[in-house]
Amino acid sequence: MRKRGITIKLFAVTALFFLAFYAMIMIFQLVFFDSFYQHYKTKEAAEHLHALADGYEENSWSAEELTKHTLSYMQETKSPLTIVDAEGYQLVQDPFHIMLQTEDGDVLEVALSLFVTDYGTDLDALNIKKGDTLEVNGESDLSVTSVIYPSVISKDEESVGEHLEENEITLQGKVKSVSLPQGGMSNRGLGLLYDALLEWFPLDEDLLKQLNNGESLQLNWVEPWTGKHNLVLMDPIEKDGEIQYLFSVTSLQETKDTNEALRVFYLYIGIAGILLILLLSLFYSRLVSSPLIKLNEMAKKMVHLDFSSVKPIKQKDELGSLSNNMLIMAQNLDVALDDLKQANEKLKQDMEKRKKMEKAQREFFEHASHELKTPLSIVKSFAEGLQDGISPDKHDHYIDVIIEESDKMQVLIGDMLDLAKLENGAIKLRKSSFLLSEMIEDLSDKMYCMAKDKQVSIEVMPRNEMPITADYEWMERVMRNLLVNAVRHSETDSVISIRIETDLDTARSVFMIDNKGSQIPEEQLDKIWNRFYRTESSRSRLTGGTGLGLAIVQQILDLHHYSYGVENTPEGVRFIVQFYQ
Repeated sequence: MRKRGITIKLFAVTALFFLAFYAMIMIFQLVFFDSFYQHYKTKEAAEHLHALADGYEENSWSAEELTKHTLSYMQETKSPLTIVDAEGYQLVQDPFHIMLQTEDGDVLEVALSLFVTDYGTDLDALNIKKGDTLEVNGESDLSVTSVIYPSVISKDEESVGEHLEENEITLQGKVKSVSLPQGGMSNRGLGLLYDALLEWFPLDEDLLKQLNNGESLQLNWVEPWTGKHNLVLMDPIEKDGEIQYLFSVTSLQETKDTNEALRVFYLYIGIAGILLILLLSLFYSRLVSSPLIKLNEMAKKMVHLDFSSVKPIKQKDELGSLSNNMLIMAQNLDVALDDLKQANEKLKQDMEKRKKMEKAQREFFEHASHELKTPLSIVKSFAEGLQDGISPDKHDHYIDVIIEESDKMQVLIGDMLDLAKLENGAIKLRKSSFLLSEMIEDLSDKMYCMAKDKQVSIEVMPRNEMPITADYEWMERVMRNLLVNAVRHSETDSVISIRIETDLDTARSVFMIDNKGSQIPEEQLDKIWNRFYRTESSRSRLTGGTGLGLAIVQQILDLHHYSYGVENTPEGVRFIVQFYQ
Protein backbone atom coordinates (compact mmCIF):
# COMPACT_ATOMS: atom_id res chain seq x y z
CA MET A 1 0.00 0.00 0.00
CA ARG A 2 1.31 3.40 -0.94
CA LYS A 3 2.13 5.61 2.02
CA ARG A 4 0.29 8.89 2.23
CA GLY A 5 2.59 11.90 2.23
CA ILE A 6 2.60 14.42 5.02
CA THR A 7 1.30 17.09 2.62
CA ILE A 8 -1.89 15.11 1.94
CA LYS A 9 -2.36 14.24 5.60
CA LEU A 10 -1.82 17.81 6.76
CA PHE A 11 -4.10 19.13 4.02
CA ALA A 12 -6.86 16.67 4.94
CA VAL A 13 -6.64 17.34 8.68
CA THR A 14 -6.49 21.12 8.23
CA ALA A 15 -9.34 21.17 5.71
CA LEU A 16 -11.56 18.95 7.88
CA PHE A 17 -10.83 21.06 10.95
CA PHE A 18 -11.71 24.34 9.24
CA LEU A 19 -14.70 22.83 7.46
CA ALA A 20 -16.04 21.52 10.76
CA PHE A 21 -15.45 24.87 12.42
CA TYR A 22 -17.02 26.72 9.50
CA ALA A 23 -20.00 24.35 9.43
CA MET A 24 -20.52 24.85 13.15
CA ILE A 25 -20.57 28.62 12.71
CA MET A 26 -23.05 28.40 9.83
CA ILE A 27 -25.33 25.99 11.73
CA PHE A 28 -25.42 28.26 14.75
CA GLN A 29 -25.99 31.27 12.49
CA LEU A 30 -28.84 29.69 10.57
CA VAL A 31 -30.51 27.75 13.39
CA PHE A 32 -29.92 29.69 16.59
CA PHE A 33 -29.21 33.25 15.49
CA ASP A 34 -32.88 34.20 15.18
CA SER A 35 -33.81 33.14 18.70
CA PHE A 36 -30.54 34.43 20.12
CA TYR A 37 -30.93 37.87 18.61
CA GLN A 38 -34.58 38.08 19.65
CA HIS A 39 -33.61 37.18 23.20
CA TYR A 40 -30.76 39.69 23.14
CA LYS A 41 -33.00 42.42 21.70
CA THR A 42 -35.74 41.73 24.27
CA LYS A 43 -33.30 41.72 27.18
CA GLU A 44 -31.61 44.92 26.05
CA ALA A 45 -34.87 46.82 25.51
CA ALA A 46 -36.33 45.53 28.79
CA GLU A 47 -33.26 46.60 30.76
CA HIS A 48 -33.31 50.10 29.24
CA LEU A 49 -37.03 50.42 29.79
CA HIS A 50 -36.77 49.29 33.40
CA ALA A 51 -33.92 51.73 34.02
CA LEU A 52 -35.98 54.57 32.53
CA ALA A 53 -38.96 53.57 34.68
CA ASP A 54 -36.88 53.63 37.86
CA GLY A 55 -35.42 57.01 36.99
CA TYR A 56 -38.80 58.52 36.12
CA GLU A 57 -40.38 57.10 39.26
CA GLU A 58 -37.64 58.24 41.61
CA ASN A 59 -36.95 61.71 40.16
CA SER A 60 -39.08 64.75 39.55
CA TRP A 61 -38.21 65.34 35.90
CA SER A 62 -39.57 68.28 34.03
CA ALA A 63 -41.22 67.83 30.66
CA GLU A 64 -38.00 68.74 28.92
CA GLU A 65 -35.93 66.29 31.03
CA LEU A 66 -38.44 63.53 30.43
CA THR A 67 -38.32 64.22 26.73
CA LYS A 68 -34.53 64.11 26.86
CA HIS A 69 -34.51 60.71 28.62
CA THR A 70 -37.19 59.39 26.27
CA LEU A 71 -35.16 60.38 23.21
CA SER A 72 -32.07 58.79 24.77
CA TYR A 73 -33.97 55.53 25.21
CA MET A 74 -35.25 55.62 21.64
CA GLN A 75 -31.74 56.28 20.25
CA GLU A 76 -30.19 53.42 22.24
CA THR A 77 -32.90 50.81 21.58
CA LYS A 78 -34.11 52.10 18.20
CA SER A 79 -37.64 51.68 19.57
CA PRO A 80 -40.44 54.29 20.10
CA LEU A 81 -41.67 54.97 23.64
CA THR A 82 -44.53 56.75 25.41
CA ILE A 83 -46.21 56.89 28.85
CA VAL A 84 -49.91 56.04 29.00
CA ASP A 85 -52.70 55.25 31.45
CA ALA A 86 -54.82 52.09 31.57
CA GLU A 87 -56.99 53.41 28.75
CA GLY A 88 -54.06 54.15 26.46
CA TYR A 89 -54.07 57.92 26.67
CA GLN A 90 -50.62 59.52 26.51
CA LEU A 91 -49.66 61.36 29.67
CA VAL A 92 -46.48 63.03 28.47
CA GLN A 93 -45.46 65.44 25.82
CA ASP A 94 -44.74 64.04 22.38
CA PRO A 95 -40.95 63.58 22.29
CA PHE A 96 -40.90 64.90 18.73
CA HIS A 97 -42.49 68.31 18.64
CA ILE A 98 -42.13 71.99 17.78
CA MET A 99 -43.03 74.65 20.35
CA LEU A 100 -44.57 77.46 18.32
CA GLN A 101 -45.36 80.95 19.67
CA THR A 102 -48.18 82.74 17.84
CA GLU A 103 -48.61 86.50 17.34
CA ASP A 104 -51.03 86.52 20.30
CA GLY A 105 -48.25 85.23 22.56
CA ASP A 106 -49.79 81.79 22.95
CA VAL A 107 -47.36 78.82 22.92
CA LEU A 108 -48.63 75.76 21.07
CA GLU A 109 -47.15 72.26 20.80
CA VAL A 110 -46.94 70.82 17.29
CA ALA A 111 -46.83 67.01 17.84
CA LEU A 112 -44.68 65.36 15.18
CA SER A 113 -44.58 61.62 16.03
CA LEU A 114 -47.24 60.74 13.46
CA PHE A 115 -46.06 63.38 10.99
CA VAL A 116 -42.44 62.23 10.86
CA THR A 117 -43.61 58.68 10.20
CA ASP A 118 -44.80 59.74 6.76
CA TYR A 119 -42.73 62.85 6.05
CA GLY A 120 -39.59 62.48 8.19
CA THR A 121 -37.15 62.90 5.33
CA ASP A 122 -38.90 65.92 3.84
CA LEU A 123 -39.23 67.48 7.27
CA ASP A 124 -35.50 67.15 7.84
CA ALA A 125 -34.96 68.93 4.50
CA LEU A 126 -36.79 72.01 5.82
CA ASN A 127 -34.00 72.41 8.37
CA ILE A 128 -36.25 73.97 11.00
CA LYS A 129 -34.38 76.00 13.62
CA LYS A 130 -35.25 78.10 16.60
CA GLY A 131 -36.56 81.54 15.49
CA ASP A 132 -37.87 80.33 12.12
CA THR A 133 -41.38 81.38 11.12
CA LEU A 134 -43.65 78.45 10.32
CA GLU A 135 -47.17 78.04 9.05
CA VAL A 136 -48.89 74.90 10.36
CA ASN A 137 -52.09 73.37 9.00
CA GLY A 138 -53.74 70.57 11.01
CA GLU A 139 -56.18 69.71 13.74
CA SER A 140 -56.07 70.26 17.47
CA ASP A 141 -56.25 67.62 20.20
CA LEU A 142 -59.78 67.28 21.51
CA SER A 143 -58.67 67.04 25.14
CA VAL A 144 -55.71 69.39 25.03
CA THR A 145 -56.36 72.29 22.67
CA SER A 146 -52.76 73.54 22.89
CA VAL A 147 -51.56 70.43 21.02
CA ILE A 148 -51.76 70.50 17.25
CA TYR A 149 -51.42 67.45 14.99
CA PRO A 150 -50.08 68.90 11.72
CA SER A 151 -51.02 67.87 8.19
CA VAL A 152 -48.85 70.46 6.42
CA ILE A 153 -45.87 72.42 7.71
CA SER A 154 -44.58 75.34 5.63
CA LYS A 155 -41.38 77.34 5.93
CA ASP A 156 -40.88 80.26 3.61
CA GLU A 157 -42.06 78.91 0.27
CA GLU A 158 -41.45 75.25 1.04
CA SER A 159 -44.00 72.94 2.62
CA VAL A 160 -44.24 69.30 3.72
CA GLY A 161 -47.37 67.14 4.06
CA GLU A 162 -50.94 66.96 2.65
CA HIS A 163 -53.95 69.10 3.56
CA LEU A 164 -56.90 67.62 5.48
CA GLU A 165 -60.33 67.88 3.99
CA GLU A 166 -62.10 68.89 7.22
CA ASN A 167 -61.48 70.14 10.74
CA GLU A 168 -58.25 71.76 9.54
CA ILE A 169 -56.98 74.87 11.25
CA THR A 170 -54.16 77.18 10.23
CA LEU A 171 -51.80 78.96 12.55
CA GLN A 172 -48.52 80.83 12.22
CA GLY A 173 -45.74 81.60 14.66
CA LYS A 174 -42.08 81.53 15.52
CA VAL A 175 -40.24 78.43 16.66
CA LYS A 176 -39.29 78.55 20.33
CA SER A 177 -37.83 75.00 20.42
CA VAL A 178 -37.69 71.98 18.14
CA SER A 179 -37.22 68.25 18.92
CA LEU A 180 -36.86 66.04 15.85
CA PRO A 181 -35.72 62.43 15.53
CA GLN A 182 -31.98 61.94 14.89
CA GLY A 183 -30.06 59.26 13.02
CA GLY A 184 -32.97 58.01 10.97
CA MET A 185 -35.19 57.43 14.01
CA SER A 186 -38.20 58.59 12.00
CA ASN A 187 -38.02 55.39 10.01
CA ARG A 188 -38.00 53.09 13.02
CA GLY A 189 -41.69 52.65 13.71
CA LEU A 190 -43.03 55.84 15.26
CA GLY A 191 -46.34 55.13 13.59
CA LEU A 192 -46.13 51.57 14.81
CA LEU A 193 -46.33 52.85 18.35
CA TYR A 194 -49.78 54.36 17.79
CA ASP A 195 -51.00 51.26 15.99
CA ALA A 196 -49.91 49.21 18.99
CA LEU A 197 -51.69 51.56 21.39
CA LEU A 198 -54.90 51.09 19.45
CA GLU A 199 -54.39 47.32 19.41
CA TRP A 200 -53.53 46.77 23.10
CA PHE A 201 -55.59 49.43 24.90
CA PRO A 202 -57.68 49.36 26.86
CA LEU A 203 -55.73 46.54 28.51
CA ASP A 204 -57.20 43.14 29.26
CA GLU A 205 -57.95 42.43 32.87
CA ASP A 206 -55.22 39.74 33.10
CA LEU A 207 -52.57 42.07 31.71
CA LEU A 208 -53.75 44.92 33.86
CA LYS A 209 -53.65 42.71 36.94
CA GLN A 210 -50.05 41.65 36.22
CA LEU A 211 -48.97 45.26 35.69
CA ASN A 212 -50.68 46.44 38.85
CA ASN A 213 -48.79 43.72 40.71
CA GLY A 214 -45.56 45.36 39.58
CA GLU A 215 -44.68 42.87 36.83
CA SER A 216 -43.03 43.94 33.59
CA LEU A 217 -44.58 42.50 30.43
CA GLN A 218 -42.80 41.31 27.29
CA LEU A 219 -45.39 40.36 24.68
CA ASN A 220 -45.10 39.20 21.08
CA TRP A 221 -47.37 41.09 18.71
CA VAL A 222 -48.03 40.50 15.03
CA GLU A 223 -49.22 43.62 13.31
CA PRO A 224 -52.54 42.71 11.65
CA TRP A 225 -52.07 44.92 8.61
CA THR A 226 -48.59 43.74 7.56
CA GLY A 227 -48.14 40.53 9.53
CA LYS A 228 -44.81 41.76 10.90
CA HIS A 229 -43.52 40.49 14.24
CA ASN A 230 -42.95 42.96 17.04
CA LEU A 231 -42.14 42.97 20.73
CA VAL A 232 -44.36 45.01 23.08
CA LEU A 233 -42.79 46.07 26.38
CA MET A 234 -44.79 47.50 29.29
CA ASP A 235 -43.37 48.57 32.61
CA PRO A 236 -45.63 49.92 35.43
CA ILE A 237 -44.63 53.00 37.43
CA GLU A 238 -46.31 54.88 40.25
CA LYS A 239 -46.25 58.64 39.76
CA ASP A 240 -48.19 61.27 41.71
CA GLY A 241 -50.30 58.60 43.39
CA GLU A 242 -51.50 56.94 40.18
CA ILE A 243 -50.33 53.97 38.09
CA GLN A 244 -48.80 54.85 34.74
CA TYR A 245 -47.30 52.57 32.13
CA LEU A 246 -44.19 52.88 29.99
CA PHE A 247 -45.12 51.49 26.61
CA SER A 248 -42.58 50.60 23.91
CA VAL A 249 -42.67 48.63 20.68
CA THR A 250 -39.60 46.92 19.24
CA SER A 251 -39.75 45.50 15.75
CA LEU A 252 -38.49 41.93 15.37
CA GLN A 253 -39.31 41.77 11.69
CA GLU A 254 -35.92 43.20 10.71
CA THR A 255 -34.21 40.32 12.45
CA LYS A 256 -36.41 37.73 10.73
CA ASP A 257 -36.00 39.39 7.33
CA THR A 258 -32.26 39.68 7.84
CA ASN A 259 -32.00 36.06 8.95
CA GLU A 260 -33.94 34.86 5.91
CA ALA A 261 -31.69 36.90 3.65
CA LEU A 262 -28.69 35.49 5.48
CA ARG A 263 -29.83 31.96 4.76
CA VAL A 264 -29.65 32.66 1.03
CA PHE A 265 -26.49 34.68 1.46
CA TYR A 266 -24.79 31.90 3.43
CA LEU A 267 -25.57 29.45 0.65
CA TYR A 268 -23.31 31.46 -1.64
CA ILE A 269 -20.78 32.45 0.95
CA GLY A 270 -20.66 28.83 2.10
CA ILE A 271 -19.53 27.68 -1.35
CA ALA A 272 -16.96 30.47 -1.50
CA GLY A 273 -15.91 29.74 2.08
CA ILE A 274 -15.37 26.05 1.35
CA LEU A 275 -13.22 26.87 -1.68
CA LEU A 276 -11.26 29.39 0.36
CA ILE A 277 -10.79 26.85 3.15
CA LEU A 278 -9.51 24.26 0.68
CA LEU A 279 -7.08 26.76 -0.86
CA LEU A 280 -5.87 27.97 2.54
CA SER A 281 -5.53 24.38 3.75
CA LEU A 282 -3.50 23.49 0.67
CA PHE A 283 -1.30 26.55 1.12
CA TYR A 284 -0.88 25.88 4.83
CA SER A 285 -0.10 22.20 4.29
CA ARG A 286 2.50 23.04 1.66
CA LEU A 287 3.93 25.82 3.81
CA VAL A 288 4.44 23.43 6.72
CA SER A 289 5.19 20.21 4.87
CA SER A 290 7.56 21.61 2.25
CA PRO A 291 10.46 22.22 4.69
CA LEU A 292 9.70 18.90 6.41
CA ILE A 293 9.96 17.10 3.06
CA LYS A 294 13.26 18.86 2.38
CA LEU A 295 14.52 17.86 5.82
CA ASN A 296 13.46 14.28 5.10
CA GLU A 297 15.36 14.32 1.80
CA MET A 298 18.40 15.67 3.63
CA ALA A 299 18.09 12.88 6.19
CA LYS A 300 17.77 10.24 3.43
CA LYS A 301 20.98 11.46 1.82
CA MET A 302 22.71 11.47 5.19
CA VAL A 303 21.54 7.88 5.77
CA HIS A 304 23.41 6.91 2.59
CA LEU A 305 26.45 8.92 3.79
CA ASP A 306 25.92 11.60 1.16
CA PHE A 307 26.78 14.85 2.90
CA SER A 308 27.86 16.89 -0.12
CA SER A 309 24.39 17.91 -1.39
CA VAL A 310 22.87 18.91 1.97
CA LYS A 311 21.51 22.47 1.72
CA PRO A 312 19.90 24.52 4.52
CA ILE A 313 16.33 25.82 4.42
CA LYS A 314 16.22 29.59 4.24
CA GLN A 315 13.69 30.17 7.02
CA LYS A 316 14.09 32.18 10.20
CA ASP A 317 12.23 29.74 12.43
CA GLU A 318 12.70 26.41 14.20
CA LEU A 319 12.70 24.48 10.90
CA GLY A 320 15.39 26.76 9.48
CA SER A 321 17.41 26.32 12.68
CA LEU A 322 16.96 22.55 12.42
CA SER A 323 18.16 22.51 8.81
CA ASN A 324 21.21 24.63 9.75
CA ASN A 325 22.00 22.22 12.58
CA MET A 326 21.62 19.29 10.18
CA LEU A 327 23.95 21.06 7.74
CA ILE A 328 26.56 21.55 10.47
CA MET A 329 26.12 17.93 11.53
CA ALA A 330 26.47 16.81 7.90
CA GLN A 331 29.64 18.86 7.49
CA ASN A 332 31.08 17.44 10.70
CA LEU A 333 30.09 13.92 9.68
CA ASP A 334 31.58 14.48 6.23
CA VAL A 335 34.87 15.58 7.77
CA ALA A 336 34.76 12.68 10.23
CA LEU A 337 33.95 10.26 7.42
CA ASP A 338 36.84 11.57 5.31
CA ASP A 339 39.14 11.23 8.31
CA LEU A 340 37.81 7.73 8.89
CA LYS A 341 38.32 6.83 5.24
CA GLN A 342 41.85 8.18 5.33
CA ALA A 343 42.54 6.36 8.59
CA ASN A 344 41.02 3.19 7.14
CA GLU A 345 43.05 3.56 3.96
CA LYS A 346 46.19 4.15 6.01
CA LEU A 347 45.31 1.13 8.13
CA LYS A 348 44.91 -0.96 4.97
CA GLN A 349 48.22 0.31 3.68
CA ASP A 350 49.86 -0.41 7.02
CA MET A 351 48.35 -3.89 7.02
CA GLU A 352 49.50 -4.48 3.46
CA LYS A 353 52.90 -3.13 4.36
CA ARG A 354 53.00 -5.33 7.44
CA LYS A 355 52.02 -8.36 5.39
CA LYS A 356 54.72 -7.53 2.87
CA MET A 357 57.24 -7.04 5.66
CA GLU A 358 56.24 -10.35 7.25
CA LYS A 359 56.46 -12.04 3.86
CA ALA A 360 59.81 -10.35 3.22
CA GLN A 361 61.05 -11.45 6.64
CA ARG A 362 60.01 -15.04 5.97
CA GLU A 363 61.63 -14.94 2.57
CA PHE A 364 64.68 -13.26 4.06
CA PHE A 365 65.12 -15.95 6.69
CA GLU A 366 64.45 -18.66 4.13
CA HIS A 367 66.94 -17.18 1.69
CA ALA A 368 69.47 -16.35 4.41
CA SER A 369 69.27 -19.87 5.82
CA HIS A 370 69.63 -21.27 2.31
CA GLU A 371 72.62 -19.03 1.56
CA LEU A 372 74.27 -19.91 4.85
CA LYS A 373 73.44 -23.60 4.67
CA THR A 374 75.80 -24.35 1.77
CA PRO A 375 78.98 -22.71 3.10
CA LEU A 376 78.29 -24.07 6.58
CA SER A 377 77.92 -27.57 5.15
CA ILE A 378 81.17 -27.17 3.24
CA VAL A 379 82.99 -25.82 6.29
CA LYS A 380 81.61 -28.65 8.41
CA SER A 381 82.52 -31.39 5.92
CA PHE A 382 86.05 -30.08 5.34
CA ALA A 383 86.54 -29.59 9.08
CA GLU A 384 85.42 -33.19 9.66
CA GLY A 385 87.91 -34.27 6.98
CA LEU A 386 90.68 -32.51 8.82
CA GLN A 387 89.48 -34.13 12.02
CA ASP A 388 89.54 -37.57 10.42
CA GLY A 389 93.14 -37.04 9.40
CA ILE A 390 93.23 -36.55 5.65
CA SER A 391 96.45 -36.95 3.75
CA PRO A 392 99.00 -34.17 4.30
CA ASP A 393 99.00 -33.16 0.66
CA LYS A 394 95.25 -32.18 0.95
CA HIS A 395 95.56 -30.52 4.32
CA ASP A 396 96.31 -27.04 2.94
CA HIS A 397 93.51 -27.30 0.37
CA TYR A 398 90.91 -28.09 3.08
CA ILE A 399 92.05 -25.13 5.12
CA ASP A 400 91.85 -22.79 2.11
CA VAL A 401 88.28 -23.97 1.37
CA ILE A 402 87.24 -23.43 4.97
CA ILE A 403 88.73 -19.91 4.95
CA GLU A 404 87.11 -19.10 1.57
CA GLU A 405 83.62 -20.23 2.71
CA SER A 406 84.04 -18.35 5.98
CA ASP A 407 84.86 -15.20 4.02
CA LYS A 408 81.71 -15.68 1.90
CA MET A 409 79.59 -16.07 5.04
CA GLN A 410 81.20 -12.97 6.50
CA VAL A 411 80.36 -11.00 3.32
CA LEU A 412 76.79 -12.34 3.36
CA ILE A 413 76.28 -11.42 6.99
CA GLY A 414 77.79 -7.98 6.37
CA ASP A 415 75.44 -7.41 3.41
CA MET A 416 72.42 -8.51 5.47
CA LEU A 417 73.37 -6.12 8.27
CA ASP A 418 73.88 -3.25 5.84
CA LEU A 419 70.53 -3.98 4.14
CA ALA A 420 68.76 -4.07 7.49
CA LYS A 421 70.25 -0.69 8.42
CA LEU A 422 69.19 0.80 5.11
CA GLU A 423 65.62 -0.56 5.34
CA ASN A 424 65.18 0.64 8.91
CA GLY A 425 66.32 4.17 8.04
CA ALA A 426 69.13 3.98 10.56
CA ILE A 427 71.65 5.38 8.05
CA LYS A 428 72.38 9.10 8.11
CA LEU A 429 73.81 10.34 4.82
CA ARG A 430 76.91 12.48 4.79
CA LYS A 431 76.77 14.12 1.41
CA SER A 432 79.64 15.68 -0.45
CA SER A 433 80.36 16.79 -4.01
CA PHE A 434 82.56 14.60 -6.24
CA LEU A 435 83.02 13.40 -9.84
CA LEU A 436 81.42 10.04 -10.47
CA SER A 437 83.91 9.17 -13.22
CA GLU A 438 86.84 9.44 -10.79
CA MET A 439 85.08 7.08 -8.34
CA ILE A 440 84.46 4.53 -11.11
CA GLU A 441 88.08 4.75 -12.33
CA ASP A 442 89.30 3.89 -8.80
CA LEU A 443 86.83 0.99 -8.60
CA SER A 444 87.93 -0.30 -12.01
CA ASP A 445 91.53 -0.38 -10.83
CA LYS A 446 90.53 -2.28 -7.69
CA MET A 447 88.55 -4.80 -9.78
CA TYR A 448 91.36 -5.32 -12.30
CA CYS A 449 92.04 -8.86 -11.21
CA MET A 450 88.36 -9.85 -11.30
CA ALA A 451 87.94 -8.34 -14.76
CA LYS A 452 91.13 -10.04 -15.97
CA ASP A 453 89.93 -13.43 -14.72
CA LYS A 454 86.65 -12.90 -16.59
CA GLN A 455 88.62 -11.55 -19.60
CA VAL A 456 86.54 -8.36 -19.85
CA SER A 457 87.55 -4.71 -20.02
CA ILE A 458 85.92 -1.61 -18.50
CA GLU A 459 85.55 1.67 -20.41
CA VAL A 460 84.47 4.91 -18.73
CA MET A 461 83.14 7.59 -21.11
CA PRO A 462 82.17 10.85 -19.39
CA ARG A 463 80.64 13.73 -21.36
CA ASN A 464 79.86 17.21 -20.00
CA GLU A 465 80.25 15.66 -16.58
CA MET A 466 79.45 17.75 -13.54
CA PRO A 467 79.97 16.80 -9.87
CA ILE A 468 77.13 15.05 -8.07
CA THR A 469 76.17 15.48 -4.41
CA ALA A 470 75.80 12.23 -2.51
CA ASP A 471 77.23 10.13 0.33
CA TYR A 472 80.55 9.01 -1.11
CA GLU A 473 80.89 5.71 0.76
CA TRP A 474 77.36 4.49 0.04
CA MET A 475 77.50 5.65 -3.57
CA GLU A 476 80.79 3.80 -3.96
CA ARG A 477 78.93 0.71 -2.69
CA VAL A 478 76.31 1.24 -5.42
CA MET A 479 78.87 1.60 -8.19
CA ARG A 480 80.90 -1.39 -6.96
CA ASN A 481 77.82 -3.65 -6.83
CA LEU A 482 76.79 -2.57 -10.34
CA LEU A 483 80.32 -3.14 -11.68
CA VAL A 484 80.62 -6.54 -9.98
CA ASN A 485 77.20 -7.52 -11.32
CA ALA A 486 78.19 -6.39 -14.85
CA VAL A 487 81.51 -8.30 -14.75
CA ARG A 488 79.90 -11.52 -13.44
CA HIS A 489 77.24 -11.57 -16.16
CA SER A 490 79.45 -10.46 -19.09
CA GLU A 491 80.63 -12.73 -21.88
CA THR A 492 84.33 -13.50 -22.17
CA ASP A 493 86.39 -11.01 -24.19
CA SER A 494 83.64 -8.35 -23.99
CA VAL A 495 83.70 -4.69 -23.02
CA ILE A 496 81.72 -3.12 -20.18
CA SER A 497 80.91 0.46 -21.23
CA ILE A 498 80.09 3.11 -18.64
CA ARG A 499 78.69 6.47 -19.80
CA ILE A 500 78.24 9.52 -17.63
CA GLU A 501 76.35 12.38 -19.27
CA THR A 502 75.10 15.69 -17.85
CA ASP A 503 72.35 17.85 -19.25
CA LEU A 504 73.72 21.39 -18.88
CA ASP A 505 70.22 22.95 -18.91
CA THR A 506 68.80 20.83 -16.08
CA ALA A 507 72.12 19.95 -14.39
CA ARG A 508 70.93 16.33 -14.24
CA SER A 509 73.53 13.57 -14.59
CA VAL A 510 72.77 10.14 -16.06
CA PHE A 511 74.84 7.03 -15.35
CA MET A 512 74.52 4.05 -17.73
CA ILE A 513 76.45 0.76 -17.53
CA ASP A 514 76.13 -1.76 -20.36
CA ASN A 515 77.47 -5.30 -20.49
CA LYS A 516 77.38 -7.89 -23.23
CA GLY A 517 75.78 -11.13 -22.14
CA SER A 518 72.51 -12.90 -21.45
CA GLN A 519 69.37 -10.79 -21.27
CA ILE A 520 66.98 -10.78 -18.31
CA PRO A 521 63.51 -12.14 -19.07
CA GLU A 522 61.04 -9.26 -19.32
CA GLU A 523 58.80 -10.67 -16.61
CA GLN A 524 61.78 -10.70 -14.20
CA LEU A 525 63.06 -7.15 -14.75
CA ASP A 526 61.13 -5.81 -11.74
CA LYS A 527 62.16 -8.69 -9.52
CA ILE A 528 65.92 -8.39 -9.73
CA TRP A 529 65.87 -5.75 -6.96
CA ASN A 530 64.42 -8.28 -4.51
CA ARG A 531 66.66 -9.77 -1.85
CA PHE A 532 68.30 -13.10 -2.73
CA TYR A 533 66.68 -13.03 -6.15
CA ARG A 534 68.60 -14.65 -9.04
CA THR A 535 67.49 -15.00 -12.61
CA GLU A 536 68.76 -18.63 -12.59
CA SER A 537 65.91 -20.89 -11.61
CA SER A 538 68.38 -23.35 -10.06
CA ARG A 539 69.70 -20.58 -7.79
CA SER A 540 73.24 -21.71 -8.78
CA ARG A 541 76.10 -20.09 -6.86
CA LEU A 542 78.52 -20.43 -9.78
CA THR A 543 78.03 -16.76 -10.67
CA GLY A 544 79.00 -15.80 -7.13
CA GLY A 545 77.48 -13.04 -4.99
CA THR A 546 75.12 -13.09 -2.04
CA GLY A 547 71.95 -12.12 -3.91
CA LEU A 548 71.73 -8.88 -1.88
CA GLY A 549 73.79 -6.56 -4.09
CA LEU A 550 70.97 -5.06 -6.14
CA ALA A 551 68.66 -4.88 -3.08
CA ILE A 552 71.35 -2.79 -1.36
CA VAL A 553 71.69 -0.64 -4.52
CA GLN A 554 67.92 -0.02 -4.48
CA GLN A 555 67.85 1.02 -0.82
CA ILE A 556 70.80 3.42 -1.21
CA LEU A 557 69.36 5.09 -4.32
CA ASP A 558 65.91 5.40 -2.69
CA LEU A 559 67.56 6.97 0.33
CA HIS A 560 69.15 9.55 -2.00
CA HIS A 561 65.86 10.00 -3.93
CA TYR A 562 67.52 9.12 -7.21
CA SER A 563 65.65 7.33 -10.00
CA TYR A 564 66.97 4.09 -11.44
CA GLY A 565 66.03 1.25 -13.74
CA VAL A 566 67.16 -1.72 -15.83
CA GLU A 567 66.45 -2.66 -19.41
CA ASN A 568 67.57 -5.19 -21.98
CA THR A 569 69.71 -4.13 -24.90
CA PRO A 570 70.28 -6.05 -28.16
CA GLU A 571 73.57 -7.36 -26.76
CA GLY A 572 72.91 -7.57 -23.04
CA VAL A 573 71.62 -5.55 -20.08
CA ARG A 574 71.79 -1.84 -19.18
CA PHE A 575 71.44 -0.29 -15.71
CA ILE A 576 70.52 3.42 -15.55
CA VAL A 577 70.78 5.85 -12.63
CA GLN A 578 69.68 9.50 -12.79
CA PHE A 579 71.24 11.94 -10.31
CA TYR A 580 69.41 15.14 -9.29
CA GLN A 581 71.23 18.08 -7.79
